Amino acid sequence: MSVLLETSAGDITVDLYINDAPRCCENFLKLCKIKYYNYSPIYNVQANFSFQSGDPIGPESKDSDGGCSIWGLPDGTTKRPSRAQNATFQPEFSRKRKHGERGTLSMATTVSKSNPDDRLASSQFIITLGDNIDQLDGKAAIFGEVVEGFDALEKINTAFVDQSGRPLQDIRILHTVVLDDPYPDPSGMVDPPGSPVPSAEQRATVRIAHDEVLAENTDPEKLEQIRREREARAQALTLELIGDLPFADVTPPEQILFVCKLNPVTQDEDLELIFSRFGKILSCEVIRDKKTGDSLQYAFIEFATKEDCERAYFKMQGVLIDDHRIHVDFSQSVSKISAEWRSNTKSKTARYRGGFGGIDGLEKRQQYRDSGSDRDRRRHYDYVFDKKDKSRSDDARPADRPSDSRRQRSRSRSPKRRSDRYADDRRDHRRSDDYRDDRRRPSDRERHRDSRDSRDSHRR
Repeated sequence: MSVLLETSAGDITVDLYINDAPRCCENFLKLCKIKYYNYSPIYNVQANFSFQSGDPIGPESKDSDGGCSIWGLPDGTTKRPSRAQNATFQPEFSRKRKHGERGTLSMATTVSKSNPDDRLASSQFIITLGDNIDQLDGKAAIFGEVVEGFDALEKINTAFVDQSGRPLQDIRILHTVVLDDPYPDPSGMVDPPGSPVPSAEQRATVRIAHDEVLAENTDPEKLEQIRREREARAQALTLELIGDLPFADVTPPEQILFVCKLNPVTQDEDLELIFSRFGKILSCEVIRDKKTGDSLQYAFIEFATKEDCERAYFKMQGVLIDDHRIHVDFSQSVSKISAEWRSNTKSKTARYRGGFGGIDGLEKRQQYRDSGSDRDRRRHYDYVFDKKDKSRSDDARPADRPSDSRRQRSRSRSPKRRSDRYADDRRDHRRSDDYRDDRRRPSDRERHRDSRDSRDSHRR
């Protein structure tokens, strides 16, 4: 059994597995027969993975109901079901069928609300754009395959899409032709005599029509204008990020007039006098060089009302002032607005409330409680404590204990070094040895007596 899908990307012919998935095939065939898929968009395009279709209005539309099965008896023109309770059905999942080849056709399913183990389908289907798409196995019910039209699949695969997978230029199913249908029509199904025209809901989802010719813009002036607009947009975003503008799309004031091609000798008073005949002027300023003070030959004139500014624009174009033919235009500068916004923001977050890094209200950090000069601080260097705690500690100290200052002075004396202590011990040890040797050593008289006794004994 075969069906021909005529899409804006090309014709696609599919064969159906009526033995493996009879209900899915019957649903698909009958929906194609009543022209339910006509003008359905192709969406959710994922390169080298798959694309999805079957929602006749489109999932992004608020009028979409997600699609309906043939047993819900939808109308081919309005796409609305007459039996909403039969809008979904339980598809067949074949264990031997896998999403192994490109062009596999399967029904998109969702988990049943009544039983999480069951999955339900309606009218949406999926066609794979790559091989071995194992992620769809068990989630999409396979019921056919693409046999012709792989060039159309390649166009869909390489189409420019947005972040949701919708092609920037619409790709739609234009017609469906059933080549062979072995199933009888369900009771109550109405076969339309011809292809219906797109409904109002379907036309409302068109972004760039599938048959719209996109001419490439090669005009150098328009390209330069586009470049300048993009550059101005980028600069405005930068000013917004650094806080110089309240937002990037700020609108310039409508009552300020820009005047250029002035004579360098033209003064502010001259311009204000000439333009004051159109209405009240709030400010008139000729822009000058900051260093030299010379006129830059352009000025800004702010009127009290928008109508006065427009009247001056139409009347003063090309007027001769001081032998110079001036040019006037509406101001595009937002410097005045940004300056007022910054000043208002500063006033709202005043320094005394901590705004804009103000430190006037902050207490100066001190490491020590002594608030005197640096010389006094060095003289009275001490730890931080309260005077009351100090007085309590002084009262609680016993009388026989040394004072704190005395203990601090005793602790401040550095102990002897280890080498010096050992040297003192060795010196004391030598002194004790010498004392013991002196006790054992006889005196000179004893030595003389002993020698004399030894001689006498020898004579005898």
